[in-house]
Amino acid sequence: MSILNKSKRLKKELKLFDVYAISTGAMFSSGFFLLPGLAAAQTGPSVVLAYFVAGILILPAMFSVAELSTAMPRAGGAYYFIDRSLGPLFGTVGGIGSWLALIFKSAFALIGMGAYISIFIEVPITPVAVALTIAFGITNIVGAKESSWLQNVMVATLVSILFFYVFQGAFAVIDVDFFDVLRSEFTPFFEFGPQGFFATIGFVFVSYAGLTKVASVSEEVQNPDRNIPLGMMLSLGTATFIYVVGVFIMVMVLEPSALQEDLTPVATAGEVFLTWLPGQTGLILVVIAAIAAFASTANAGIMSAARYPLAMARDDLIPTYFSKLGRFGTPTIATVATTILMIFLLVVFNVESVAKLASAFQLLLFGILNISVIVMRESKIEAYDPGFKSPWYPWMQIAGFFICLFLIAEMGLLSVIFTFAIAAVSVAWYFSYSKGNVEREGAIYHVHARLGKYQHEGLEREMRGIMREKGLRKDDPYEKAIGRSAVFDFKESPPIEEIIEKVCSELSKRVSYTKSELVDLFENDYKDGIIPVGNSSALQHIRVDDDIDTEVALVRLQEGIEMDREEFENVSDEEKKDGKIHSIIYLISSKKKSGQHLRIIAHLAEMIDSIDFYERWMSAEDEGQIREILLRDERFINITLRKNDITASMIDKEVKDLELPGESLITLIKRNGNIIFPHGKSVLKENDELSIIGDKNDIKEMKNMLNL
Repeated sequence: MSILNKSKRLKKELKLFDVYAISTGAMFSSGFFLLPGLAAAQTGPSVVLAYFVAGILILPAMFSVAELSTAMPRAGGAYYFIDRSLGPLFGTVGGIGSWLALIFKSAFALIGMGAYISIFIEVPITPVAVALTIAFGITNIVGAKESSWLQNVMVATLVSILFFYVFQGAFAVIDVDFFDVLRSEFTPFFEFGPQGFFATIGFVFVSYAGLTKVASVSEEVQNPDRNIPLGMMLSLGTATFIYVVGVFIMVMVLEPSALQEDLTPVATAGEVFLTWLPGQTGLILVVIAAIAAFASTANAGIMSAARYPLAMARDDLIPTYFSKLGRFGTPTIATVATTILMIFLLVVFNVESVAKLASAFQLLLFGILNISVIVMRESKIEAYDPGFKSPWYPWMQIAGFFICLFLIAEMGLLSVIFTFAIAAVSVAWYFSYSKGNVEREGAIYHVHARLGKYQHEGLEREMRGIMREKGLRKDDPYEKAIGRSAVFDFKESPPIEEIIEKVCSELSKRVSYTKSELVDLFENDYKDGIIPVGNSSALQHIRVDDDIDTEVALVRLQEGIEMDREEFENVSDEEKKDGKIHSIIYLISSKKKSGQHLRIIAHLAEMIDSIDFYERWMSAEDEGQIREILLRDERFINITLRKNDITASMIDKEVKDLELPGESLITLIKRNGNIIFPHGKSVLKENDELSIIGDKNDIKEMKNMLNL
């Protein structure tokens, strides 16, 4: 496979509701429609509290996955995070184990539909499950957007019916005898003692495990910094509310012995308080919700599971053809393999028993993911730049790790043996196939580097690449920095030392450093700080201790400087154009904003890498056009104030008195060849050239106002 095909990225088509639907759909199936009765048999009425506590205990895993997903939005989720933090051996274990566990869970969800479908009609469960598996597999091959649309419909149907169900149930149990019934049904509360209660927490904890499955499709999520953590939080809130209130209603309306033996407790309880609906409407609604729940779990499971072989194949841990994207831009071979294995399990195995055993492996993964956050943070890799950071670090992660160990112990010896069996098979695969194909190591080596060991530089490059793909954050001052940047346009190229002298002379007026101090910083950092970025361009950047605004200087060298320095020896002939540097961008910012500094560098590189950058740069007629090349056109405008046009109303006014659209900002005034950085009381004059930045809608409004 070519490098191009291997590195091809999945389309970013998933929005906030898609994230919510995948997370929510992956949780509601057996956890609500089958397990309440079985869980009540272990602890009695305290099953309600067990569901609530389990929802709290999932928080460390949720926060950790949200942080890792916003820092490294890549297909493969848990596999990718574990691989990049702990190395390919652990990654192989996490990838294969996650794939198998998720397939078992998805197959079990389709089998679980049978208990509810059989309320109305006897059907051959396995053939129906196989047919649905094929249908969902095809949908996932056609596209993530189409699959997520189906997921959205199923989850919207499911959540609507369940909210209707719990509100109707709540009204039914709140009557004049409420406290008497409450006292009767919830006494004794811990029917089988503390041991039964804690065992039940572990039993129902897996009901929330689907919450983190969205991480495996994080590469396809638009604005992952916002949509992944917010979608997961909304999903957890929905699930916890429905689980706790729904199970409370079941305990209130059903006899303890009946509930503890019931495999369809939602339907049985619904028959008690939905009798006001005509005929069997209430029961039909419950069955529709159950079918939607099991189907959405299976669909989300196939979508998520297929991303594990895709990600592992990209990293050469399994054959590379699994990373191939089909004509619809989806991992076709990985999806087909996932679907075939799922059909095989449905036909050959007792899926229910194996799925329960696979839950222990899921808990182990949660524990490792908490460790992964600690490793990534302590590696001090600057390009590790999560858009969401877990609160209460590292205590949240430490607690999450030990919670998972405790819950695994509560699941019994057979589950532990099954978990170790999957790990052993994965380790055997790594040493027999994968080890010779990979050279990278995880972020754990960066932690070792702080202890005198070595680190893997390839990971830092990969993290910088991810940062570049993610782009700027809303509050990054990129437009402001470029809009007020110092511009130097040399027709004949002076020595690099003279360029640095001129740049530092101008920048010293803007920061609390003298020209000589800046010259020393740039010259000392020259070899490490300059970055060749193609298109005959280079970046040189420094960071200072003081908390300063980001400042930029743009240098155009019309004649160019020869690219004969060793730092450019790896630049391709195509990137060298005429073999010279024609643009150097100098950047200075605070060490206190290292993430922001790296994001701005990454975005500058992205802008310079555009196809027409070199031609536009060389043909720019003035400073304004030079700045504009590095700005997103829809967020920037240059205007000149003249008495004979619509801008006349702005002349002789103070900046603070101008009514600019939205949050538009004048970043720079050029007057008689001099640069002025405006403040509120700056008075505008005729022939002033203004550089204005703002939101694209604000700039569009301003252009309409000025008839531009």
